Amino acid sequence: MGVITLNAPRSLNALSAEMAHAVLHQFQQWRGDADIAAVILQGAGDRAFCAGGDIVALYKCLARADANTDRDVVDYFELEYRLDYAIHMYPKPILCWGHGVVMGGGLGLMAGASHRVVTETSRIAMPEIAIGLYPDVGASWFLNRMPGRVGLYLGLTGSAVNAADALFLKLADHRVRNEDRQQLFDEMLRIAWDNSARLNAQRLSALLRSYNGRSPLPPSPVRERLDLINAAMDYDSVEEIGAALTGLAGTDPWLQRGAQSFHAGSPTSAKVIFEIYRRATRMSLKEVFAMELGLTIQFARHPDLQQGIRALLIDKDNRPRWSPATLAEVSERLVEEHLTSPWPKKNHPFHDW
Repeated sequence: MGVITLNAPRSLNALSAEMAHAVLHQFQQWRGDADIAAVILQGAGDRAFCAGGDIVALYKCLARADANTDRDVVDYFELEYRLDYAIHMYPKPILCWGHGVVMGGGLGLMAGASHRVVTETSRIAMPEIAIGLYPDVGASWFLNRMPGRVGLYLGLTGSAVNAADALFLKLADHRVRNEDRQQLFDEMLRIAWDNSARLNAQRLSALLRSYNGRSPLPPSPVRERLDLINAAMDYDSVEEIGAALTGLAGTDPWLQRGAQSFHAGSPTSAKVIFEIYRRATRMSLKEVFAMELGLTIQFARHPDLQQGIRALLIDKDNRPRWSPATLAEVSERLVEEHLTSPWPKKNHPFHDW
Protein backbone atom coordinates (compact mmCIF):
# COMPACT_ATOMS: atom_id res chain seq x y z
CA MET A 1 0.00 0.00 0.00
CA GLY A 2 1.03 3.55 -0.66
CA VAL A 3 0.46 6.01 2.19
CA ILE A 4 0.13 9.76 1.70
CA THR A 5 -0.09 11.95 4.81
CA LEU A 6 -0.90 15.66 4.65
CA ASN A 7 1.58 16.87 7.24
CA ALA A 8 0.72 20.38 8.35
CA PRO A 9 -1.30 19.81 11.53
CA ARG A 10 -0.90 23.37 12.85
CA SER A 11 -2.89 24.67 9.86
CA LEU A 12 -5.29 21.68 10.02
CA ASN A 13 -3.41 20.27 7.03
CA ALA A 14 -4.41 23.13 4.73
CA LEU A 15 -3.43 22.21 1.19
CA SER A 16 -0.56 24.39 -0.07
CA ALA A 17 0.68 24.42 -3.64
CA GLU A 18 3.77 22.47 -2.57
CA MET A 19 1.64 19.80 -0.91
CA ALA A 20 -0.71 19.52 -3.89
CA HIS A 21 2.23 19.13 -6.26
CA ALA A 22 3.83 16.44 -4.10
CA VAL A 23 0.57 14.50 -3.69
CA LEU A 24 -0.25 14.61 -7.40
CA HIS A 25 3.28 13.50 -8.29
CA GLN A 26 3.05 10.55 -5.90
CA PHE A 27 -0.32 9.45 -7.24
CA GLN A 28 1.10 9.56 -10.76
CA GLN A 29 4.12 7.50 -9.70
CA TRP A 30 1.98 4.82 -8.08
CA ARG A 31 -0.57 4.70 -10.87
CA GLY A 32 1.60 2.42 -13.00
CA ASP A 33 3.45 0.68 -10.15
CA ALA A 34 2.37 -2.97 -10.08
CA ASP A 35 3.63 -3.31 -6.50
CA ILE A 36 1.08 -0.75 -5.21
CA ALA A 37 -2.40 -2.25 -4.86
CA ALA A 38 -4.10 0.57 -2.93
CA VAL A 39 -3.43 4.02 -1.48
CA ILE A 40 -4.24 5.47 1.95
CA LEU A 41 -4.78 9.24 2.04
CA GLN A 42 -4.81 10.73 5.53
CA GLY A 43 -4.01 13.86 7.54
CA ALA A 44 -1.50 14.29 10.35
CA GLY A 45 -2.79 14.83 13.87
CA ASP A 46 -6.17 14.16 15.45
CA ARG A 47 -7.95 17.40 14.57
CA ALA A 48 -8.36 17.29 10.81
CA PHE A 49 -7.94 15.44 7.57
CA CYS A 50 -7.75 18.75 5.70
CA ALA A 51 -9.41 22.09 6.44
CA GLY A 52 -9.19 23.21 2.80
CA GLY A 53 -6.85 25.07 0.52
CA ASP A 54 -4.19 27.41 1.87
CA ILE A 55 -6.35 30.55 1.64
CA VAL A 56 -3.93 32.62 3.72
CA ALA A 57 -1.34 32.12 0.98
CA LEU A 58 -4.04 32.94 -1.56
CA TYR A 59 -4.83 36.17 0.27
CA LYS A 60 -1.18 37.21 0.22
CA CYS A 61 -1.07 36.54 -3.49
CA LEU A 62 -4.22 38.59 -4.13
CA ALA A 63 -3.03 41.43 -1.87
CA ARG A 64 0.27 41.58 -3.77
CA ALA A 65 -1.67 42.49 -6.92
CA ASP A 66 1.34 42.56 -9.24
CA ALA A 67 1.82 41.36 -12.81
CA ASN A 68 2.22 37.74 -11.66
CA THR A 69 -0.84 37.52 -9.40
CA ASP A 70 -3.29 36.24 -12.01
CA ARG A 71 -0.86 33.62 -13.27
CA ASP A 72 -0.07 32.43 -9.73
CA VAL A 73 -3.78 32.10 -8.93
CA VAL A 74 -4.41 30.13 -12.12
CA ASP A 75 -1.41 27.88 -11.42
CA TYR A 76 -2.56 27.04 -7.89
CA PHE A 77 -6.15 26.22 -8.76
CA GLU A 78 -5.20 24.37 -11.93
CA LEU A 79 -2.90 22.19 -9.83
CA GLU A 80 -5.53 21.61 -7.13
CA TYR A 81 -8.24 20.71 -9.64
CA ARG A 82 -5.94 18.39 -11.59
CA LEU A 83 -5.20 16.60 -8.33
CA ASP A 84 -8.85 16.29 -7.38
CA TYR A 85 -9.84 15.06 -10.82
CA ALA A 86 -6.98 12.54 -10.80
CA ILE A 87 -8.32 11.11 -7.53
CA HIS A 88 -11.81 10.77 -9.02
CA MET A 89 -10.37 8.90 -12.02
CA TYR A 90 -7.71 6.85 -10.21
CA PRO A 91 -7.59 3.19 -11.34
CA LYS A 92 -6.66 1.80 -7.92
CA PRO A 93 -8.57 1.85 -4.62
CA ILE A 94 -7.99 4.97 -2.50
CA LEU A 95 -8.99 4.89 1.16
CA CYS A 96 -9.41 8.45 2.43
CA TRP A 97 -9.44 8.70 6.23
CA GLY A 98 -11.78 11.67 6.68
CA HIS A 99 -11.45 12.27 10.41
CA GLY A 100 -11.97 15.60 12.14
CA VAL A 101 -12.32 18.71 10.00
CA VAL A 102 -12.91 18.04 6.29
CA MET A 103 -13.76 21.31 4.60
CA GLY A 104 -13.49 22.97 1.20
CA GLY A 105 -10.40 21.67 -0.53
CA GLY A 106 -10.24 18.83 1.97
CA LEU A 107 -13.59 17.57 0.75
CA GLY A 108 -12.31 18.03 -2.79
CA LEU A 109 -9.58 15.49 -2.01
CA MET A 110 -11.92 13.11 -0.21
CA ALA A 111 -14.86 13.25 -2.61
CA GLY A 112 -13.16 11.35 -5.42
CA ALA A 113 -11.67 8.54 -3.32
CA SER A 114 -13.13 5.08 -3.89
CA HIS A 115 -13.40 4.32 -0.15
CA ARG A 116 -14.27 7.39 1.91
CA VAL A 117 -14.18 6.76 5.65
CA VAL A 118 -15.64 9.03 8.32
CA THR A 119 -15.27 8.76 12.08
CA GLU A 120 -17.08 10.03 15.15
CA THR A 121 -15.05 13.26 14.91
CA SER A 122 -15.77 14.05 11.26
CA ARG A 123 -17.10 17.53 10.57
CA ILE A 124 -17.61 18.18 6.88
CA ALA A 125 -18.57 21.44 5.16
CA MET A 126 -18.25 23.61 2.07
CA PRO A 127 -18.28 27.03 3.80
CA GLU A 128 -16.98 29.12 0.90
CA ILE A 129 -19.89 31.58 0.95
CA ALA A 130 -18.33 32.97 4.16
CA ILE A 131 -15.18 34.03 2.30
CA GLY A 132 -16.78 35.35 -0.88
CA LEU A 133 -16.21 32.23 -2.94
CA TYR A 134 -18.46 29.26 -3.86
CA PRO A 135 -18.26 25.48 -3.25
CA ASP A 136 -15.64 24.41 -5.80
CA VAL A 137 -13.19 21.46 -6.14
CA GLY A 138 -15.91 19.45 -7.89
CA ALA A 139 -18.71 20.43 -5.50
CA SER A 140 -20.91 21.56 -8.39
CA TRP A 141 -20.99 17.86 -9.30
CA PHE A 142 -21.46 16.18 -5.92
CA LEU A 143 -23.83 18.76 -4.39
CA ASN A 144 -26.18 18.12 -7.31
CA ARG A 145 -26.20 14.39 -6.53
CA MET A 146 -27.42 14.67 -2.95
CA PRO A 147 -31.00 13.80 -1.93
CA GLY A 148 -33.57 16.45 -2.72
CA ARG A 149 -32.21 20.01 -2.63
CA VAL A 150 -29.80 19.44 0.24
CA GLY A 151 -26.81 20.27 -1.96
CA LEU A 152 -28.18 23.74 -2.63
CA TYR A 153 -28.83 24.24 1.08
CA LEU A 154 -25.30 23.22 2.05
CA GLY A 155 -23.81 25.46 -0.62
CA LEU A 156 -25.83 28.52 0.42
CA THR A 157 -25.39 28.06 4.17
CA GLY A 158 -21.98 26.36 4.49
CA SER A 159 -23.55 24.15 7.16
CA ALA A 160 -21.35 21.41 8.62
CA VAL A 161 -22.50 17.78 8.61
CA ASN A 162 -21.49 14.82 10.76
CA ALA A 163 -20.63 11.20 9.96
CA ALA A 164 -24.26 10.07 9.75
CA ASP A 165 -25.07 12.96 7.42
CA ALA A 166 -22.05 12.18 5.25
CA LEU A 167 -23.21 8.59 4.74
CA PHE A 168 -26.75 9.75 3.95
CA LEU A 169 -25.54 12.43 1.51
CA LYS A 170 -23.13 10.07 -0.31
CA LEU A 171 -20.08 12.01 0.84
CA ALA A 172 -18.78 8.92 2.65
CA ASP A 173 -18.95 5.17 2.20
CA HIS A 174 -18.00 3.76 5.62
CA ARG A 175 -17.86 4.80 9.24
CA VAL A 176 -15.01 3.48 11.41
CA ARG A 177 -14.12 4.47 14.96
CA ASN A 178 -11.03 6.64 15.14
CA GLU A 179 -9.52 4.28 17.70
CA ASP A 180 -9.69 1.44 15.15
CA ARG A 181 -7.59 3.17 12.52
CA GLN A 182 -4.31 1.35 13.15
CA GLN A 183 -6.04 -2.02 13.49
CA LEU A 184 -7.77 -1.42 10.16
CA PHE A 185 -4.52 -0.47 8.46
CA ASP A 186 -2.82 -3.56 9.90
CA GLU A 187 -5.61 -5.74 8.53
CA MET A 188 -5.27 -4.11 5.13
CA LEU A 189 -1.74 -5.53 5.01
CA ARG A 190 -3.23 -9.02 5.24
CA ILE A 191 -5.70 -8.60 2.36
CA ALA A 192 -5.00 -11.03 -0.49
CA TRP A 193 -4.36 -8.23 -2.98
CA ASP A 194 -4.75 -9.10 -6.65
CA ASN A 195 -3.71 -7.65 -9.99
CA SER A 196 -7.35 -6.71 -10.53
CA ALA A 197 -8.28 -3.26 -9.21
CA ARG A 198 -11.94 -4.31 -9.18
CA LEU A 199 -11.27 -7.30 -6.94
CA ASN A 200 -9.02 -5.22 -4.71
CA ALA A 201 -11.77 -2.65 -4.28
CA GLN A 202 -14.25 -5.40 -3.36
CA ARG A 203 -11.90 -6.89 -0.78
CA LEU A 204 -11.23 -3.51 0.79
CA SER A 205 -14.97 -2.82 0.92
CA ALA A 206 -15.57 -6.16 2.63
CA LEU A 207 -12.97 -5.34 5.28
CA LEU A 208 -14.43 -1.90 5.91
CA ARG A 209 -17.94 -3.36 6.27
CA SER A 210 -16.68 -5.49 9.13
CA TYR A 211 -15.97 -2.26 11.05
CA ASN A 212 -19.39 -0.72 10.40
CA GLY A 213 -21.71 -0.83 13.37
CA ARG A 214 -19.07 -1.21 16.08
CA SER A 215 -20.62 1.84 17.69
CA PRO A 216 -23.97 3.55 17.03
CA LEU A 217 -24.14 6.42 14.59
CA PRO A 218 -25.16 9.83 15.94
CA PRO A 219 -28.44 11.33 14.70
CA SER A 220 -28.32 12.84 11.20
CA PRO A 221 -29.45 16.50 11.42
CA VAL A 222 -29.89 16.70 7.66
CA ARG A 223 -32.00 13.56 7.41
CA GLU A 224 -34.20 14.70 10.30
CA ARG A 225 -34.85 18.03 8.53
CA LEU A 226 -34.93 16.85 4.93
CA ASP A 227 -38.50 17.95 4.21
CA LEU A 228 -37.93 21.36 5.78
CA ILE A 229 -34.73 21.88 3.79
CA ASN A 230 -36.39 20.85 0.53
CA ALA A 231 -39.28 23.24 1.15
CA ALA A 232 -36.96 26.16 1.94
CA MET A 233 -34.93 25.60 -1.23
CA ASP A 234 -37.95 25.22 -3.52
CA TYR A 235 -38.01 28.79 -4.81
CA ASP A 236 -36.99 30.54 -7.99
CA SER A 237 -34.82 33.27 -6.47
CA VAL A 238 -32.18 33.62 -3.78
CA GLU A 239 -34.21 36.38 -2.14
CA GLU A 240 -37.16 34.03 -1.66
CA ILE A 241 -34.87 31.32 -0.30
CA GLY A 242 -33.39 33.82 2.17
CA ALA A 243 -36.85 34.71 3.45
CA ALA A 244 -37.76 31.02 3.73
CA LEU A 245 -34.58 30.29 5.70
CA THR A 246 -35.38 33.10 8.13
CA GLY A 247 -38.89 31.77 8.66
CA LEU A 248 -37.68 28.19 8.90
CA ALA A 249 -35.07 28.69 11.60
CA GLY A 250 -37.51 29.28 14.47
CA THR A 251 -36.19 27.66 17.61
CA ASP A 252 -34.05 25.05 15.84
CA PRO A 253 -30.38 25.93 16.61
CA TRP A 254 -29.04 23.87 13.67
CA LEU A 255 -31.25 25.65 11.16
CA GLN A 256 -30.61 28.99 12.87
CA ARG A 257 -26.89 28.62 12.28
CA GLY A 258 -27.52 27.87 8.62
CA ALA A 259 -29.75 30.92 8.18
CA GLN A 260 -27.23 33.16 9.95
CA SER A 261 -24.38 31.91 7.76
CA PHE A 262 -26.41 32.54 4.62
CA HIS A 263 -27.29 36.11 5.60
CA ALA A 264 -23.70 36.86 6.69
CA GLY A 265 -22.16 35.47 3.49
CA SER A 266 -21.34 37.21 0.24
CA PRO A 267 -24.49 38.19 -1.69
CA THR A 268 -22.63 37.69 -4.96
CA SER A 269 -21.57 34.20 -3.87
CA ALA A 270 -25.17 33.36 -2.99
CA LYS A 271 -26.46 34.41 -6.41
CA VAL A 272 -23.69 32.54 -8.24
CA ILE A 273 -24.14 29.38 -6.11
CA PHE A 274 -27.84 29.37 -6.96
CA GLU A 275 -27.11 29.69 -10.69
CA ILE A 276 -24.35 27.05 -10.65
CA TYR A 277 -26.67 24.57 -8.96
CA ARG A 278 -29.13 25.03 -11.81
CA ARG A 279 -26.55 24.84 -14.61
CA ALA A 280 -24.51 21.90 -13.32
CA THR A 281 -27.45 19.49 -13.11
CA ARG A 282 -26.54 17.69 -16.33
CA MET A 283 -22.81 18.39 -16.43
CA SER A 284 -20.22 15.62 -16.43
CA LEU A 285 -17.46 15.61 -13.85
CA LYS A 286 -14.97 16.80 -16.48
CA GLU A 287 -17.26 19.66 -17.52
CA VAL A 288 -17.71 20.67 -13.88
CA PHE A 289 -13.98 20.93 -13.22
CA ALA A 290 -13.44 22.92 -16.41
CA MET A 291 -16.25 25.31 -15.49
CA GLU A 292 -15.08 25.69 -11.90
CA LEU A 293 -11.52 26.61 -12.83
CA GLY A 294 -12.72 29.56 -14.88
CA LEU A 295 -15.31 30.49 -12.26
CA THR A 296 -12.72 30.51 -9.46
CA ILE A 297 -10.39 32.72 -11.46
CA GLN A 298 -13.24 35.17 -12.00
CA PHE A 299 -13.96 35.20 -8.24
CA ALA A 300 -10.28 35.96 -7.61
CA ARG A 301 -10.58 38.97 -9.93
CA HIS A 302 -13.50 40.41 -7.94
CA PRO A 303 -13.21 42.00 -4.48
CA ASP A 304 -15.33 39.70 -2.29
CA LEU A 305 -12.85 36.81 -2.09
CA GLN A 306 -10.00 38.93 -0.77
CA GLN A 307 -12.38 40.76 1.55
CA GLY A 308 -13.86 37.54 2.94
CA ILE A 309 -10.47 35.98 3.71
CA ARG A 310 -9.32 39.22 5.33
CA ALA A 311 -12.33 39.37 7.64
CA LEU A 312 -12.21 35.70 8.63
CA LEU A 313 -8.50 34.88 8.85
CA ILE A 314 -6.31 37.98 8.55
CA ASP A 315 -7.87 40.78 10.61
CA LYS A 316 -10.41 38.36 12.13
CA ASP A 317 -12.97 41.13 12.61
CA ASN A 318 -15.73 39.05 10.97
CA ARG A 319 -16.90 42.20 9.19
CA PRO A 320 -16.43 41.64 5.49
CA ARG A 321 -17.33 44.60 3.29
CA TRP A 322 -19.14 42.79 0.50
CA SER A 323 -19.42 44.49 -2.88
CA PRO A 324 -22.29 44.61 -3.73
CA ALA A 325 -23.53 44.65 -0.15
CA THR A 326 -27.04 43.23 -0.69
CA LEU A 327 -28.72 40.57 -2.80
CA ALA A 328 -30.84 43.21 -4.50
CA GLU A 329 -27.70 44.92 -5.79
CA VAL A 330 -26.26 41.77 -7.39
CA SER A 331 -27.18 42.06 -11.06
CA GLU A 332 -27.66 39.27 -13.56
CA ARG A 333 -24.78 40.82 -15.49
CA LEU A 334 -22.43 40.41 -12.50
CA VAL A 335 -23.46 36.76 -12.07
CA GLU A 336 -22.87 36.11 -15.77
CA GLU A 337 -19.50 37.86 -15.53
CA HIS A 338 -18.40 35.32 -12.91
CA LEU A 339 -19.65 32.43 -15.04
CA THR A 340 -17.87 33.53 -18.23
CA SER A 341 -14.72 31.51 -18.88
CA PRO A 342 -11.52 33.58 -19.01
CA TRP A 343 -10.31 31.46 -21.93
CA PRO A 344 -11.57 30.27 -25.32
CA LYS A 345 -12.29 26.55 -25.22
CA LYS A 346 -9.19 25.64 -27.24
CA ASN A 347 -6.96 27.57 -24.81
CA HIS A 348 -8.53 26.31 -21.58
CA PRO A 349 -5.90 24.82 -19.22
CA PHE A 350 -7.88 21.54 -19.27
CA HIS A 351 -8.25 21.32 -23.05
CA ASP A 352 -5.94 18.27 -22.94
CA TRP A 353 -8.38 16.21 -20.84
